[in-house]
Amino acid sequence: MSYAFTAFAHPNRLRRILESGGTAVGLACHTGDPHIAETLSLAGFDYLYLDQQHGVGGLGSPVEMLRATARTGTTPLVRVAANDPVLIGRALDAGAEGVIVPTVESAEDARRAAAAARYAPDGIRSWGPTRSAFGLGSDPETVNGEVLCLVMIETIEGVARAGEIAAVPGVHGVYVGPGDLAVSLGLSPTEGPRNARHRAAVRDICAACDAVGIAAGITGDPRTEAARGFRMVTAGSDVSFLKSGLADARARRDALLRTSTEDDTEGDVTA
Repeated sequence: MSYAFTAFAHPNRLRRILESGGTAVGLACHTGDPHIAETLSLAGFDYLYLDQQHGVGGLGSPVEMLRATARTGTTPLVRVAANDPVLIGRALDAGAEGVIVPTVESAEDARRAAAAARYAPDGIRSWGPTRSAFGLGSDPETVNGEVLCLVMIETIEGVARAGEIAAVPGVHGVYVGPGDLAVSLGLSPTEGPRNARHRAAVRDICAACDAVGIAAGITGDPRTEAARGFRMVTAGSDVSFLKSGLADARARRDALLRTSTEDDTEGDVTA
């Protein structure tokens, strides 16, 4: 008896949104925990990126997190640790439907990233769809037509070449790294939004993307960033939600303690 196996394949939701000129809102997962990744991917956002650059999950395979996000309707991305074809290929082989590639400073850097995300003849990605066949499919031409490659501009060198970077075939968007960009400008990582040079650099990146019809991305408030021209906005992460939730719980605890103290004071009646 012989068994025929047909790989499950589906369109890349995020790519469809961006190519149609729409705005996508997503989340990030920094903890590297599959349960948290699953919870985030079920929240109804357009994409979830798993962070292997600054996340605490390490550089191992993200396959368990990607398996947890499967069939949720949320496009899974991986931010790789470096512009390395091995890291890009492994993330895609694990089931990511796109990659975010950090520290791209030239058109050559962008071409290297785009090539690593695609099979020949469009790129140099090694053929080995052990698991990725369960995502975008096992046909090289189909996968090349669905996979997303987003590159990060986060230095003044990258800003100076933003037009060249955005124009590289196979680059579907440019994601701004505002903290590193601020440091590159001689500022503190959180000083950027208040600095005119930083704001001008961000505008230049958005303009470069608009000129060639690709999306600019950033982390922040969706309404605020969309008004600045961003069409891909990461609205928060597991870590940021945990911090805000803890801050809220602490505020409610402190309110209770204040009430208890006031009650004790009012009840302390001296003769």
